[in-house]
Amino acid sequence: MQSELIVDVQPKEVSIALLEDGRLVSLQKEARNISYAVGDIYLAKVKKLMPGLNAAFVNVGYEKDAFLHYLDLGSQFASYSEFLSEVLDPKKHMPSISKMKLLPEIDKHGAITDKLQPGQELMVQIVKEPISSKGPRLTTEITLTGRYMVLIPFGDKISISQKIKTTEEKVRLRQLVESIKPKNFGVIIRTSAEGKRVAELNHEMKTLLRYWEETLEKARKAKSPALIFEEESRIVGVLRDVFSPTFESIQVNDKETYEQILKYVTLIAPDRADIVKLYEKPEPIFDTFAITKQIKSSFGKTVSFRSGAYIIIEHTEALHVIDVNSGNRSKGAPDQETNALEVNMRAAEEIARQLRLRDMGGIIVIDFIDMNKPEHRQKLYEHMREVMANDRARHNILPLSKFGLMQITRQRVRPALDIVTAEECPSCFGKGVIQPSLLFTDTLKEKLAYLTGELDQQDFIMYIHPFVDAYIKKGLLSVYRKWRMEFGRKFRIVPDQSLAYLQYRVVDKNGNEIDLKEEKDVDSSATKTKQKAKNRNSED
Repeated sequence: MQSELIVDVQPKEVSIALLEDGRLVSLQKEARNISYAVGDIYLAKVKKLMPGLNAAFVNVGYEKDAFLHYLDLGSQFASYSEFLSEVLDPKKHMPSISKMKLLPEIDKHGAITDKLQPGQELMVQIVKEPISSKGPRLTTEITLTGRYMVLIPFGDKISISQKIKTTEEKVRLRQLVESIKPKNFGVIIRTSAEGKRVAELNHEMKTLLRYWEETLEKARKAKSPALIFEEESRIVGVLRDVFSPTFESIQVNDKETYEQILKYVTLIAPDRADIVKLYEKPEPIFDTFAITKQIKSSFGKTVSFRSGAYIIIEHTEALHVIDVNSGNRSKGAPDQETNALEVNMRAAEEIARQLRLRDMGGIIVIDFIDMNKPEHRQKLYEHMREVMANDRARHNILPLSKFGLMQITRQRVRPALDIVTAEECPSCFGKGVIQPSLLFTDTLKEKLAYLTGELDQQDFIMYIHPFVDAYIKKGLLSVYRKWRMEFGRKFRIVPDQSLAYLQYRVVDKNGNEIDLKEEKDVDSSATKTKQKAKNRNSED
């Protein structure tokens, strides 16, 4: 199975699509100014204790207070608390974990009121991003994640990924890490460390330790609430977690991001640096790799798959509900039971893909088509476990209940990705009445005249729907060619599948979007105001 990572960098948003054999299996979108992401470390202040919940609400600067449960303080909270008090005291020298003596572990069944007090400053890490009406969830068990290992201050334990199977490799890695790790630091050895040399592991260990020291320095100088360590960009984070030798290419349409990814891949796999490629064509990158079409067909309430069958996905605050329907299958099996099994097996594959694609977490309830035979129900359960084996998020699957329902719990650390695929008419905004579509080309010509004439724009690109693009470019002496002759070769018109039928957008030569309506309105208003003032002066 070959994988491709496609990165679409826009001025306000970055979209990252993972393709497996050309099929979209993961899509992540994030604003470029995102904050409170998983892994970020903040200097925060305890705002309120909740003994009934055995938790505290903490101010990290978000509009809603973050949640810190007693169990998320960690077993080494006593050592952490003493160490942090010295870090935040500017009169004392910066302490070193390796030189301190760890205090006894705290009681697992203790009370939050015994460990925290309102106004106390803490160094906390985001473990779950803000979701719906809830603020971030926090921990004081700080972890620093690298490609090959996870560094855990105030610990001494070395854990090894269960996916590393051979005993000899486990022993080798344990001995290597034991020889390079500082005292009072725990380490989780990741699967990607398998077969790596001590020099590579030692280099990453030093990098993670440097991150830790820089975080402490920022904490000493900061005033809470403040961000003191920012996790790597989501793009590099995805690479760190999913990078595989099977990657055929990593395509990115932004030079700065391309250099960032190239630097990272060169660091972790120098022999694979040539797979990172800069996409420089004017066509949208997601259109070129057929991702836009897959997004349109894969998101929304109803998702169709083979032979006319489909699933319906509903979201609530507490859970996600998925209903499986056979639809109008034309090539169904001869009997109802076999037909139900076939549809359910294919639905399981699509549902496993949808959970990854939408990053759906929490409780998922699936209403499969009823099957009477126990062996068929067991076969479906085993198939669902098999198709979800590649899902990196922690999950648990229960067998079908007597009502034919399957329950799945899946780790949720970020809000589920919900993309609205229905398009609102850009001409009438849902009112149902639009200008004649034949006049749309006149509108485009007016905008081009305004851009090339009044705004004096050069080398800009106008994106339009592919159907409209085909219409204006048809024939030897096409409308597009006439416009280029009339207004000069200062622009290009490019199709964009993400746009609605009578919609368009324009970007300048630097990739910044030009808001034609606002600029024209402001310009017109200013002109009218000047004209009125001129008329008044002439009358006087």
